[in-house]
Amino acid sequence: MTTTPRPTPENACDCHIHIYDTARFPLSPKALSTPPPARWQDYVTNVQQQIGTSRAVIVQATGYALDNRCTLDALAQSAGAARAIVTIEPETPMAELQRLDSLGVRGVRFMLVPGGGGALEWSQLEPMAAKIADLGWVINLQLDGRDLPQYLDRLRALPCRLSIDHNGKFLVPVAPEDAAFQALLRLVDEGNTWVKLSAPYETSRVGAPGYGDVSVLASALVRANPERCLWASNYPHPGQKVVPSEKALLDLLGVWAPSAVDQQRILVSNPEMLYRL
Repeated sequence: MTTTPRPTPENACDCHIHIYDTARFPLSPKALSTPPPARWQDYVTNVQQQIGTSRAVIVQATGYALDNRCTLDALAQSAGAARAIVTIEPETPMAELQRLDSLGVRGVRFMLVPGGGGALEWSQLEPMAAKIADLGWVINLQLDGRDLPQYLDRLRALPCRLSIDHNGKFLVPVAPEDAAFQALLRLVDEGNTWVKLSAPYETSRVGAPGYGDVSVLASALVRANPERCLWASNYPHPGQKVVPSEKALLDLLGVWAPSAVDQQRILVSNPEMLYRL
């Protein structure tokens, strides 16, 4: 299925990007790789000005572990056009959380894909959720979606908002009727979970341009609850030898969400509400 891409709506938001400025902010010694520079101005010039988005959510790169300086520096450079997801420990004082909130931080990243290099663990999830709930922050979770059934009750019980990366990040794409994907739909349907329609190239076995095995899941998510879907480029596509086109990825949203109303929700209204843009 193909559609004619529509103009990007005003105030559209790219809900998952990473910034790397290793000349100013060295990576953690435990970083799994050394990505090329991807500074805030690089993103503005090479992505925003090309695809027509004007807002972004900067997600702390795993290579920086608990050092959020690069993310916060990019957040300041955005002059209000971005929000940020950081990686901090549950013991972080509330006064520091409130300071981060005033800067535009809106959540905490949990990278829990096995071998993904995340700095936080499953055991820290509930303490962190309790700590950030009153701030209206979100837990930004990445896991192998095939594991969702075993974590479903824990995730449903979280007192804060939850977002799940990359169409559920099924490391081996499943069918829409699979129990793991149905668990994701249950989370989204219950009203406290959002899912990012993003990075199909990370898990697709059939590949570009349509990523059909992942696209069928993205389309099902939109049909089920467009009010809980977000879009993201995943710039600068860490770990990818062949870097995808952000424009092509945004054009895919027209396949997954052919309705102009749904595209407006996914690109503008939903991120405005979730991240207080």
